[in-house]
Amino acid sequence: MSEYFQDYVAVAAFAAFGVLLVALTLGITYLVRPSNPTREKVSTYECGVDAVGEGWNQTFVRYYIFGLLFVVFDVEAVFIFPWAVVSEDLGLPGVIAIVVFILTLLEGLLYAVRKGVLRWE
Repeated sequence: MSEYFQDYVAVAAFAAFGVLLVALTLGITYLVRPSNPTREKVSTYECGVDAVGEGWNQTFVRYYIFGLLFVVFDVEAVFIFPWAVVSEDLGLPGVIAIVVFILTLLEGLLYAVRKGVLRWE
């Protein structure tokens, strides 16, 4: 077997080991876990309110918009923290890049405010 395929054999072996490990742990938990379903345990639970009616319910879009805005500004922090660590090494081009980045995010936030997305009714 050539060296080229030996690398793939190693990757395949680790992938097979990973699949085997997951299957083994799932099998062990299936055998060990307690199973005593009662009426209360199998009933639908939603924030303390008993389920009434059919399962289909319209969800407000504003929940998704708030979640999306949270993710956007959370990812912003992921980019700003490493920049803050090396900001002295980057000099003026680094400062200009982060200012453009923050202004772009503020533009998006201003757009959301003007559209009334953040107004909770």
